[in-house]
Order: sequence, then C-alpha cells, then structure tokens
Amino acid sequence: MISYIKGTVIAQGSDYIITNTGGIGYKVFLAANCVDSFSVGKEVEVYCHLHIRQDETLELYGVESLEMLELFETLKGISGIGPKAALRLSSLGSREQMREAIEKGDATFFAGVHGIGQKKIQKVILELTGKLKILHQGNEDQGDTDAIDALVALGFSRQKAKEALLKIPAGLDSLQKKVKEALKIAKR
Repeated sequence: MISYIKGTVIAQGSDYIITNTGGIGYKVFLAANCVDSFSVGKEVEVYCHLHIRQDETLELYGVESLEMLELFETLKGISGIGPKAALRLSSLGSREQMREAIEKGDATFFAGVHGIGQKKIQKVILELTGKLKILHQGNEDQGDTDAIDALVALGFSRQKAKEALLKIPAGLDSLQKKVKEALKIAKR
C-alpha cells in the first residue's frame, strides 16, 4: 500500500502531478487548489490513498497532510462518494471546519463542489453527524498506534480502527486488550 510519497514534481495537469521518487514516476490525483501550489521541479511530500478501480486500474489520490488523508478516507467511505468526490470535499477545509458544518447541518459549506448535488450533500451530513471527531493530534501513544496497525492488519480501514479505539474504555493498558475490545465494538 502506498501511503506517502516524497519526490520532485516532473509534470502536472489540472488535477494531478507526476513525481519522480527514486527514479519511478507516480501520478497522484490532487484537489485543484492543491495542484496549483505545486510546480514542476519542486520537492513535494504527499500523503496518498491507493484506490483500485473495478477494472483493476490503480490510482493514487493525494493530500497535503495526514489529517486530510484521514478526512478523505472518511468521506470516501460514504456510499455514493467516490475518490474524486471525496478529494473535492476534503479540500473544502480542515477536519474541524467540516465537523462544525456537519454539526450545524450547514449544506452551504459544501455548495459549489463540482459533481456533488444537494442529495449527496445531505447524505454526507447525515452519515457523518457525530463521526468526525478531532484527532488527538500528537497525543496518540505508541499503544494506540500499534492497536491501529493491528486492526488494519485484520482488515479494518485506518479510520474504522481509530473510531473503534475511541470507543474502548479508558485504562486498557495492553495491546491485546485494546485490540480485543476494539474488535467487539467494531462488530456491533
């Protein structure tokens, strides 16, 4: 799984860049406002999501930070929201701004996003109400990181693993206990 790329931009289009990383060129789709901030010859770091289409074509979608990647993956998890729509939505603002708009039911926050109509906006608001929590930025201890990695290895998405860990009782100290409790919660 490719989750991060650091390299030099060797080409760019309206919605993608191609980076030279270790002699290999990676085409990474980005939000339009993100593409504009990169230029050919510039060194870039991009957090990526590898998407496998039905025709088995591999596509990389990139964002500028780990927080934005988690937001992108949360949006992509909504039925009817594909990777390009999730990319456009995730570029609207920070996770906190989106959480506030969703809590208020503010559909105007999402207005004007190409390819996303009023019905999909309402679906996004409905499905994400209460789900977008502010991550403990930098407060995750090594045990949480190990538990997330273990849950991902068991087939959970990173986002689902984090959501399950947020719901486990405080005070569980061993990795095994955290994973076991998170599995119980995730199966509900």
